[in-house]
Amino acid sequence: MSRPTGGPSDRPVDPSPEALIAGARTVTPLRPLLVRHTGGTRRLWLKLEQENPTGSIKYRTALGLLAALSERLPLTPGSRVVESTSGNLGLALAHLLPRMGCRFLAVVDPKVPSTVQELMRSHGAEVHEVTERDAHDGYLLTRLAKVAELRAADPVLRWTDQYHSPAGPAVHRRVTAAELAEQTGGEVDAVLVAVSTGGTLAGVSEGLRARTSGLRVLAVDVQGSLATGDRAHAHLLTGIGATRRSSLLRPGHYDLAVRVRDVEAFACCRMLSEDTGLRIGGSGGAVLSAYLAQREDGLRHARRPVAVVADGARNYLTTCYDDAWLDEKGIAELVHAEMARARSEGVSFAFEQQPTSPTRPLARRVDQ
Repeated sequence: MSRPTGGPSDRPVDPSPEALIAGARTVTPLRPLLVRHTGGTRRLWLKLEQENPTGSIKYRTALGLLAALSERLPLTPGSRVVESTSGNLGLALAHLLPRMGCRFLAVVDPKVPSTVQELMRSHGAEVHEVTERDAHDGYLLTRLAKVAELRAADPVLRWTDQYHSPAGPAVHRRVTAAELAEQTGGEVDAVLVAVSTGGTLAGVSEGLRARTSGLRVLAVDVQGSLATGDRAHAHLLTGIGATRRSSLLRPGHYDLAVRVRDVEAFACCRMLSEDTGLRIGGSGGAVLSAYLAQREDGLRHARRPVAVVADGARNYLTTCYDDAWLDEKGIAELVHAEMARARSEGVSFAFEQQPTSPTRPLARRVDQ
């Protein structure tokens, strides 16, 4: 799959808030995926956010956060910006800030692959890795403590603060949701979104509900996350879940929370790759797993469901797509067993070959 025009380049970025928000209108593709099962075949639309210039939906988030930062106090050459990141937002900020003449400080943890950390450094980012787990056996709270330490040592250091800034949800409400509503003719009736900070989910939910009627929103989380759950424990998925409650989500943003196991998400990533050649990120695998779990339950009546796939496989080639990594984590047999179980139930995927519009009247099942 080719990148959209306007991909990463060395071109300067206009730091004005208006230009930054305009840059978030990337029009990523919406592709129909046929999901087969012993019970029938259904069509699920994939919103492929890996086609953004830095490979994930966090490119839009980064632009929204920077626009808000610049609106409060203009970003000027030499400005220094810090953020805690599990990978994708850091890559986007590392790409954008140098093109504005600014410096980026990324606070990461050991779950961020070394290849991703090196890519941030290649853009000039200053990478700080924390290694101590927090009270919930994750790293988020430790990363945030490091951000606070860096800010205390440098009073002019700016913080995008993806965890509290309303600019994160706002860019997805104004841009991502509007784009999705236009692509579906306003007829999307269910959307699945992975949740971590909650910003993407909150914005997409608010934006689509303002433009459509009867929408069902599913928050996809990982087991062991406090983003939507109440019991925290370690998990292997990155870019999804959190060891603290979201400050951006409120009642009404979603109708149902679906919590997926690591092995289920990894199995879906691998099966989709085997069947279609498309490799998606771990949170995308979680969203696909959630759809499989809910297709006859919470999504029984959905005729035009959309799954927001946050990123591609670039950050995961040395993790969930790597047998050695799965074996090192002690889950290789579990992942392969999950794939075998799904295959025994007839689960397979195929992209629809004939061009199809999500606004065309569809039966609930495409084989009926």
